[in-house]
Amino acid sequence: MHFRQWKRSEVISPLGGGAAVWPLAARAQQSDAVRRLGVLLSASETDPEGQARVAALREGLQNLGWSEGRNLKVDYRWTGGDDVRARTYAAELVASQPDVIFAAPSAALASVQRATRTIPIVFAQISDPVGAGFVTSLAHPGGNLTGFALFEFAVGAKWLELLKQIAPSVTRVAAIYDPATQLALADGVIE
Repeated sequence: MHFRQWKRSEVISPLGGGAAVWPLAARAQQSDAVRRLGVLLSASETDPEGQARVAALREGLQNLGWSEGRNLKVDYRWTGGDDVRARTYAAELVASQPDVIFAAPSAALASVQRATRTIPIVFAQISDPVGAGFVTSLAHPGGNLTGFALFEFAVGAKWLELLKQIAPSVTRVAAIYDPATQLALADGVIE
């Protein structure tokens, strides 16, 4: 099955603290075929937050009718933040020919994107997927990628509005960020 046959809404489904991925949920009831999901995470396998995200992913998949061992095989890879390991594991996942790959965060996504331009990739925990060059736009990502940004930068102005409502006497606000992460800050002044 080719990625272009899938609608974006069929490929992704958000979950509270993480993201669940799986295309064509309706097919889970129509087909006994085992689908394959590759998962590349930058956390280590013993990381509690990483384990919580995997638990949320499993729960979301089960809610959509996908169950590991029944109609789903999931290949997990944990890079532990090692870029070399990320590239190696991305190549392994692509070679295993999964139906879709889930990658989080940016380092894992970059490795998977370099490894394939044909297998559908769903991402999460990406600060600025457009600014980082992963997708063309949030509305129309293009290529074989789709997913979730950590937040929309236009929300920054709303944060300032809320702050002003909660603390009307605030006249100056500073924002600290790492420009290497390609985050953009909204221009604006609180008046």
